[in-house]
Amino acid sequence: MPRDQAKTSAGQSTLSGRVKGGQAMLSRLAGAILRAALVVLLIITPSVMLPGTGPDTALIVAFLAILAAAFTLVEYTSNYPSLVEFRHAPPFNRIRFGALLVTVVVLSLILRSQDNPGTLSQIFLLLGTRIGEAIDFPYSPVRLVVLMLPDTADAAQVEHVRVAAGISYLVSILSLVLFVLVLRLGRWPNRAEGFNVWVNLPTFDPTAGGDVMSRLARDSQVNLVLGFLLPFLIPAMVKLAADVFDPVSLADPHTLIWTMTAWAFLPASLLMRGMALGRVAQMIGEQRRRAYAASGQKAQPA
Repeated sequence: MPRDQAKTSAGQSTLSGRVKGGQAMLSRLAGAILRAALVVLLIITPSVMLPGTGPDTALIVAFLAILAAAFTLVEYTSNYPSLVEFRHAPPFNRIRFGALLVTVVVLSLILRSQDNPGTLSQIFLLLGTRIGEAIDFPYSPVRLVVLMLPDTADAAQVEHVRVAAGISYLVSILSLVLFVLVLRLGRWPNRAEGFNVWVNLPTFDPTAGGDVMSRLARDSQVNLVLGFLLPFLIPAMVKLAADVFDPVSLADPHTLIWTMTAWAFLPASLLMRGMALGRVAQMIGEQRRRAYAASGQKAQPA
């Protein structure tokens, strides 16, 4: 009788484990589908909102949206990480994606007002004009973006670039402020749930040599420096490259939206990554100090 009870208990435990595993798989699949849909929405937004999108542009956008959706599904349904960092440490990626989506939507609304003016488009256009004029001061990133335009650019194009640069830069700054608040007030990442370095940093190899904490701190500093300098370096490099190659034409609305979005998003993303890596290095240092204190040893310097 006890043996039969043990078999029944083991069978129930196995069934319960399978049910929980199936629920976890369905939950992960639903989350991956939702993320893929949001990525598709991000990519197709300018083509849907801007009038006069050509068939060739629509075809390219659809192809890129399918590729991005497929990558997102594969990444977030897999148990093992590949490229996406901090996959299990929200809201790092959510803040970055939210900033990216807000920038694309707002710029699309502003540029849509040229051919299809509406109340919302006019509000964002007025707001963007004021922001662009406020940030466009000597040696500012917005001023450098305006100066990278060719001499043949007319006043309307210069104004559109100034507005787009101002809005993009403001959204990136607000996303950084939000992440700093989450970092400080929310004590990101959640230490109660633990932090898996291998899952959240798939491109970082802890066995590559050297102290892990020192390498994370060094990578953090590199990302912070690059994130601070890129808004100034990108316009300068584009201006220098224009003497050798054909300059980038920002007259096309789609090119303007994605160029200004990338110009503002990449530095902000590097700054957030630098702060996140610094936080992880700090957590590893605190864990080492607690371990050394528990064992009665003195912590070794990094």
